[in-house]
Amino acid sequence: MAFLVRLFLSVLIVGTALYSYVDKHNRLTEMRIRLPLLAKELQAIEEENVRLAFCVEQFENPLHLMEIARKPQYAHLKHPLTTDIITIELSHGSIE
Repeated sequence: MAFLVRLFLSVLIVGTALYSYVDKHNRLTEMRIRLPLLAKELQAIEEENVRLAFCVEQFENPLHLMEIARKPQYAHLKHPLTTDIITIELSHGSIE
């Protein structure tokens, strides 16, 4: 009877260890499958960021901004005079 209990416990422990090993291996395989998909998604996001940065640079181009300023819907805007510009100097200790 004691032999059967020991045998059952041994089989149970070995079975649990094998199940744990197979489960970890399955999770590792799942991660390896997902990794190329995530890398592809990351590359697409980085390419989109580069494209958007280029669009922002084109929009902020001084020539483009001057073209926009000449349009009739922005005719009410004017360049400020040097006397209209107020500068504020901040000391490094006052910023928290």
